[in-house]
Amino acid sequence: MGKLVFVGLGLHDQDGISLSGLKAAKKADNIFVELHTSLMRELNIDQLEDLIGKKVTVLSRRLLEEENGARLLKTASKNNVVLLVPGDPLIATTHVDLRIRAEKAEIRTEVIHGSSIISAAIGLSGLQNYKFGRSVTIPFTNQYPPSETPYNVLKVNQRIGLHTLCFLDIEAEEKHYMTIKEGLEMLQIVERKKKGGIITENTFVVGIAGAGSHNPNVKAGTLKEVFDYDFKILPHTLIFPGRLHFMEIEALVVLADASETIRNLER
Repeated sequence: MGKLVFVGLGLHDQDGISLSGLKAAKKADNIFVELHTSLMRELNIDQLEDLIGKKVTVLSRRLLEEENGARLLKTASKNNVVLLVPGDPLIATTHVDLRIRAEKAEIRTEVIHGSSIISAAIGLSGLQNYKFGRSVTIPFTNQYPPSETPYNVLKVNQRIGLHTLCFLDIEAEEKHYMTIKEGLEMLQIVERKKKGGIITENTFVVGIAGAGSHNPNVKAGTLKEVFDYDFKILPHTLIFPGRLHFMEIEALVVLADASETIRNLER
């Protein structure tokens, strides 16, 4: 009987893999990696192979999603297979679905967790993780106006005083990664339609760029301040704070370059 092991790679480069993940990869018969669910800006496949000491096969979105991972599961039915995944392996529903399919096919599965953008972004912001409501992705779209879902999630969270974590969409194979500015523009378009007063130039927001890297950018301020800020590294993430504790305000000033005027928001 084969085995499929999901291994988190972390957020930035090949050095983010855990010792447990590295040991599992070294023992594997076959090693695959998917790179379309998140951006690992400094990941080098050649260096990853040197680290593991084995060949690593890159999976396309088509093989993993459109074919439901059939080829991967066929290999795992007879061999010890490791699938390397950006971030934490089971944050993306793609990998949860693959694990379910493997278990139904009587393929043993194991999960070796890695750093997640959720914990990294929240940690860098200095906000308290138990005060976050539902998170949401701001998607790329060809429709106009864009999806109202992110706006509606933000509205509900704000009403009950909770923070909102917004993931920004990626199209990895096209090398298209949504920026903080693009995400805010999408929300501004919906605001002009809905007129709910949720997104204004004075809305307080935190922009995070390059989480997991050695030099992430974190900027907290009004929407206009964050919109105009030069975030130098991808990927980008947005947080809309809800009600703030005095400790969170202090963290935003010290760790996220927020103006001292934020102290007036304590409530």
